[in-house]
Amino acid sequence: MTEIEKYIKAAKASIALLDSEMIERASDLCVKSVLSGGTIFFCGNGGSAADAQHLAGELIGRFRLDRDAIPAIAITANAAIITSIANDYDFSEIFARQLQALGKPGDVLIAISTSGRSRNVIKAVEEARRKSMKIVGFTGSDGGAIARRADVAVKATSTETSHIQEELLIAGHAICSAVERKCADYIRSRH
Repeated sequence: MTEIEKYIKAAKASIALLDSEMIERASDLCVKSVLSGGTIFFCGNGGSAADAQHLAGELIGRFRLDRDAIPAIAITANAAIITSIANDYDFSEIFARQLQALGKPGDVLIAISTSGRSRNVIKAVEEARRKSMKIVGFTGSDGGAIARRADVAVKATSTETSHIQEELLIAGHAICSAVERKCADYIRSRH
């Protein structure tokens, strides 16, 4: 078996074990928020930051359906805001400070961390809780502090970072699909 075949086999095995019930619960929180006029926020570091931007883009742009934009923000995306907060306060505050300014009760934070222990993501979760937001943790199999503090924890089954990211991206796409399908008419009626 080649390295490519081994990698694909391992990825398929971990993806097959995703907990669809937890993904459904996460999508229900997001749908309820959007239908109540809320926003879905995303955060994470490194590859998870890229995934946060990707998933917010799927909701603001389009995933599968032509429809009006769904309110979503990747708080990983503004370099000026992130670097000013990191410089003036601390890197651990880069997401929490943005939620302090933008989050409101009923919004949802999708907190992405393959380890579940990223300090700045944990602080975002804590701020989201203070703002009476709902929290979806996207983590590795251990889940860490983020999974323990989340309303719903979507935990990848793999312990390998690349496979964790693949599983969480599939979970994120499933949530985008559900939100888009269930909220398209409501969003259209608001415009």
